[in-house]
Amino acid sequence: MKIFRKVRFQLIEKGKTSNYLKYAIGEILLVVIGILIALQINNWNEVKKENQILNEYLLKIRSHTQEDLRELDTISVSRKQFADLCKKARMAMLTKKEGENLYVMMASGIAFADFYFKAKTDGYESLKNSGSFGKINNTVLDSLLIQYHGLIEGIAENEKSYNDYILTQEAHISTQFDRTLVLASAFIPQDSLSKIAIPQSEYIDTFKAYSALPAYRNVINLAAFQFDMMIDQYEQLKETGKAVIHEIEAFTAQ
Repeated sequence: MKIFRKVRFQLIEKGKTSNYLKYAIGEILLVVIGILIALQINNWNEVKKENQILNEYLLKIRSHTQEDLRELDTISVSRKQFADLCKKARMAMLTKKEGENLYVMMASGIAFADFYFKAKTDGYESLKNSGSFGKINNTVLDSLLIQYHGLIEGIAENEKSYNDYILTQEAHISTQFDRTLVLASAFIPQDSLSKIAIPQSEYIDTFKAYSALPAYRNVINLAAFQFDMMIDQYEQLKETGKAVIHEIEAFTAQ
């Protein structure tokens, strides 16, 4: 600044007004350019900071999606095993061979287990409620996340519908049938059960009567095809989840 002032004084002393005006304009331009550069650097820093915040949200969503996929693998295997068992029980019913397949009829009671797939959605909800959400609006990633969480809602509705049904059927059975021996066989260890003075034939007769209940048979028949539908939904969610992870990795690498 001392140099600039010295130049201005020299131009004024020498009466070079036109040269001074040119110099003054040049100095103003330099100041303006300096301000613009400073603003651009500030904007660049702000954009970088915003992108970093967005990336943190996206990496959290990726981590949650990966956890979802691992849980889906586990629950799909269980549902597949239960579905196969219920299909065998359904075939026994259709061919009237329940007595020959008593173990299958009783084991298929696993269809009464009410469990849910619990997706981790808090990362996505946090992003939606943040100022960073607009940065992915109308992108491929945005569409995939909407699709992914739409599938989660569909699975939750399907599972709730099924679980609500089996709870009503189970409640009905409880008012119509004494399940003492059934529950004892299911939950008491076999070595302890063998010490109870109840003949095996009584267990068998109880199991036959229990598995002949319409409410029991209705649940088994429903599970035989309902589980397949659930497995298909899990597979759709897994494929969409993999696409979400791939797109997040591409997005955060930019």
